[in-house]
Amino acid sequence: MRLLQPSLRVAIFAAAFVLMGSPALASASDAHWIGTWGTAPVAVANKHNDFASDTTLRQIVHVSLGGSNVRVVLTNELGIEGLSVGGATVALPAAVTSANGDGAIQAATSVPLTFNGHASIVIPAGGVAVSDPVTLNLPPLSNLAVTLFLPGQKLTTVTEHGLALQTNYEAGGNQLTAATLNEAHKTGTWSFLKEVDVEAPKGGSVVAFGDSITDGWRSTSGANSNWPDVLADRLHADRSTRELGVLNMGISGNRILHDGWGPSALARFDRDVLAPAGVKYVILLEGINDIGHAYDSAKPYDVVTADELITGLSQLARRAHTHGIKVFGATLTPYLGCGYSSAAGNTVREAVNQWIRTTSELDGFVDFDQATRDPAHPATFSPTADSGDHLHPGDAGYKAMGDAIDLKLFHN
Repeated sequence: MRLLQPSLRVAIFAAAFVLMGSPALASASDAHWIGTWGTAPVAVANKHNDFASDTTLRQIVHVSLGGSNVRVVLTNELGIEGLSVGGATVALPAAVTSANGDGAIQAATSVPLTFNGHASIVIPAGGVAVSDPVTLNLPPLSNLAVTLFLPGQKLTTVTEHGLALQTNYEAGGNQLTAATLNEAHKTGTWSFLKEVDVEAPKGGSVVAFGDSITDGWRSTSGANSNWPDVLADRLHADRSTRELGVLNMGISGNRILHDGWGPSALARFDRDVLAPAGVKYVILLEGINDIGHAYDSAKPYDVVTADELITGLSQLARRAHTHGIKVFGATLTPYLGCGYSSAAGNTVREAVNQWIRTTSELDGFVDFDQATRDPAHPATFSPTADSGDHLHPGDAGYKAMGDAIDLKLFHN
């Protein structure tokens, strides 16, 4: 074996040290995936045999973080049969004008997605598929169009999210690469779509985990005005938090302890909080549906106590902490005056909120109750925050909620 001269060995070591210390190389080696958009799916019975013939879906998502390397996660998590995906693309949507057809995209930005180099994939029942990375200049706080071609197939259940608050499109045949879709009809759901990730040298994501008040029910469709979107805007505007993305994992009707519209919070937590890319924080806003149904004066069912709800929230916090995720509790917003409210239920709500404000099991809390209640009648929404149903905020109420989140929670 030939030995190098000592001076040459020193020179090589010094050069290697300089290369390892190079900011550019360190940045490249530290790059990791961060969720910039996500949604929580439920299982929907396919009563009308949708997707029995070739179908193209073009679905719009509003991202939080921007990036130049992008990947998409497709889902068949709640399917019974394998899901065949014949092709997929991502593109920037075209500005909506009267001259545009349905689902118009900027054709020059369209990029095909592959899965381990293949244009198609069969996602097994209960599974997800993560695409290969693609290069796309995706601005922060912008919309992205994800187009899927699904060859005709039998699906007993569809894995979807029913409240997209975006206008999406479904068309017959293979229109995967079309700049506009021919004879498309509009939908308000996201089907088989779980997550969009971007690659970044630092940062992470915040999961907003909850029910319809997180999902954005009664907010304006297309306005991106629910509280997770307000939070994403504020995080991006602050230099110290602009590397954080926001994933809205709310499901309308969701409960902590029992299944409802979708699996319970305890049942879906691993899939919707622990699995997404780069999660560093979670904000928990769950429990009002448990309380509403349990203490409905007309038809109570699945009766639960405040202690049982607190135990459920504690379990979620412990599971997140096991994975190094910080947990912030959100106080339950006022609900007296809505259809399933009662004085007994409000007592339980106040007990849960007291625990959220004082427990050491959480890493902090957000006081949505304080932000939205009527000072003169604290168990009810303020007139400006109320959407009119006395259970959900309107756009102004969602804005108050998003503004109530102290960004210092995310400084470490």
